[in-house]
Amino acid sequence: MKNFFEIIKEAERKKIAIGHFNVATLEQMKAIATVAKKLRIPVVVGVSEGEWGFIGLRQIVALRDAYRSEGVALYLNADHTRSLENVARVAAVGFDSVIFDAAHLPLEENIAQTKIAVAIVKKHSSFLRKTVIEGELGYIGTSSQLLDAIPEGAAVTQKFFTTPEDARRFVKETGVHMCAPAVGNIHGILKNMPNPRLDIPRIAAIRKSTGVPIVLHGGSGISDEDFVSAINAGISLIHISTELRVAWKKGVVESLQEEPNELAPYKILKKSVDEVGFVVEKRIKLFQGMK
Repeated sequence: MKNFFEIIKEAERKKIAIGHFNVATLEQMKAIATVAKKLRIPVVVGVSEGEWGFIGLRQIVALRDAYRSEGVALYLNADHTRSLENVARVAAVGFDSVIFDAAHLPLEENIAQTKIAVAIVKKHSSFLRKTVIEGELGYIGTSSQLLDAIPEGAAVTQKFFTTPEDARRFVKETGVHMCAPAVGNIHGILKNMPNPRLDIPRIAAIRKSTGVPIVLHGGSGISDEDFVSAINAGISLIHISTELRVAWKKGVVESLQEEPNELAPYKILKKSVDEVGFVVEKRIKLFQGMK
């Protein structure tokens, strides 16, 4: 099976994007793996510090390996890792990639901290198991929720977007394999208005200036039109989280409303697995240019 970086580079060449889907339960992971197996498309499962803390580090690695043994091209990413200690923990247990998130810091501090994270990941990487590290540049909020307003301090105007110059410096000085910029994307979905539009020319300029794959965080709430344009401009990996949370909750609520006396968890959660699967399949097909 190809390693994580190989599938990202292949997506770049094909002008498509790989879907990255966050989970907090094993049932959500099952939904994603089922769709990936059905479509025969590589997929990335992301877990933040809170999510893997709930599931268990070794448990989720073992489940990834189990799905791989069934022929599912499933890769595991440690999403928004904010401590160097946790960078070492996830790299040591065999995650395919790690995102070190110091985007809230000034550029100089972000670079300094990310350089340390890169060194940690390289220590745990090998020829047989290359661990990819991604850095973030530009604050886009932190909450994968339904939002009443744009997160305070989020870069949602061109004046505060990541510049190609800063991105080039960041990649060169840190040595990250991939970069996640602020280009109009935010974490979460706005309740009463559309999410901001993406700056497509900025994405293209950042990809050209850095020379590394570009990742789009905060994919939930972005229009299909912007997704397609962003992929054509150089986005190779797209994160979806809030949409899955909404789908998961919808399934649970509907199950309990339809069968209020049901106690069997596997029966209650079946609709949630289906709802998450619908979202995942829709997004994979869009990102891959499939009909």
